[in-house]
Amino acid sequence: MNENIVWHPTEVTKQQRAEQKNQKPCVLWFTGLSGSGKSTVANAVESKLFESGCHSYLLDGDNVRHGINKDLTFSDEDRVENIRRIGEISKLFVDSGLIVLTAFISPFRADRALVRELTAEAEFVEVYIDTPIEVCEQRDPKGLYKKARQGEIKHFTGIDSPYEAPEAPEVTVKTADLNIEECANVVVDYLKAKKYI
Repeated sequence: MNENIVWHPTEVTKQQRAEQKNQKPCVLWFTGLSGSGKSTVANAVESKLFESGCHSYLLDGDNVRHGINKDLTFSDEDRVENIRRIGEISKLFVDSGLIVLTAFISPFRADRALVRELTAEAEFVEVYIDTPIEVCEQRDPKGLYKKARQGEIKHFTGIDSPYEAPEAPEVTVKTADLNIEECANVVVDYLKAKKYI
């Protein structure tokens, strides 16, 4: 890093922003295979938070790749950079006092650990959307598994690129066993139990 660049503290603190919003800011990091239900569950959780008067923002993988990360490919190196950038953005949102929801495959444990290290203690909540690949392929809302199986998409997670499931996530949601409302409630109940909201 350039030694001429210094971090400037602000007059209003993260704690003051959180107190004003009457919540404990955190990153809800939704991870899972393509088609597992990450975005669907994250959206349902954000709706419940909004209805409860909580202040949140959802960063979705596809949406972020339309803007700040549109220069990145799906190579392993660019996937790492994609997650690093999202981690830095999430950290800023948490500093603003928000509950940040992120929906990214984020297939590598090391990358998720890097984001966890960016945040303060208990500010990173890993939400594993634990859906069998067979179910994800049946859903295949974008037709990506079919294209990957036909060789049209290279480095596709779960097919020819690995997905490293979380070893000790704070929350596990099994979308094959629960409806969307029940899935969202699993996450919201955790936030209430741990006094985030």
